[in-house]
Amino acid sequence: MLNTVVIIPTYNEIENIEAIIKAVFSQSEDIHVLIVDDNSPDLTALKVQELQKEFPKRLFLELRKEKSGLGTAYIHGFKWSLLKGYDYIFEMDADFSHDPKDVLKLYNACHTGGADMAIGSRYKTGVNVVNWPMSRVLMSYCASKYVRLITGMKIHDTTAGFVCYKKHVLEAIDLDAVKFIGYAFQIEMKFKAYLKKFKIVEVPVIFTDRIRGKSKLSSGIISEAIFGVISMKLKSIFNK
Repeated sequence: MLNTVVIIPTYNEIENIEAIIKAVFSQSEDIHVLIVDDNSPDLTALKVQELQKEFPKRLFLELRKEKSGLGTAYIHGFKWSLLKGYDYIFEMDADFSHDPKDVLKLYNACHTGGADMAIGSRYKTGVNVVNWPMSRVLMSYCASKYVRLITGMKIHDTTAGFVCYKKHVLEAIDLDAVKFIGYAFQIEMKFKAYLKKFKIVEVPVIFTDRIRGKSKLSSGIISEAIFGVISMKLKSIFNK
């Protein structure tokens, strides 16, 4: 897994951060991890700084002044990763909802499987979600169906947040023009890659809801996704 970095945005993830970092590192000695922390009040960043002594050449920290949204955290991480010259750039949650053991599956889909972008998909082979209430499963599943219908993308899990990008995909996307910062960010990034005709592959994974810490999902983030998808699609039509 040469030249690979896993970007993990954090806000109050003190209960998970050490375990997730070590779990990712255990997959390969070549993996690097970038934590983008939004000045967590629970001192997540301080724990990362302690761990940097143990992993001085593999663990990196970008500390932002305030909580500014998932999308902007990833954009920050993408730009940092491109400047550092990484070839494979991952998005991954800190709460173990994405299994670190699946990192290799996504990497292989890009490295040897010919994909430009690999998505850890909850819905490629049915519904592979553990510990979510049925209401949330239905909301997420229907949201992906809705996005697929509106955008025309042939992707089953359009809202997935476990993704591997080859460097040239992120280089081709105008990161400064990415509009959404919440739930819709994941949709927008996939749509931009889709419009540029990159090869997008879904890799089936099992998504497990967090055991420790609190979810950051809110009604405002969900509404951004619902209404944002329509405006995003219309803009793509008129910009042709």
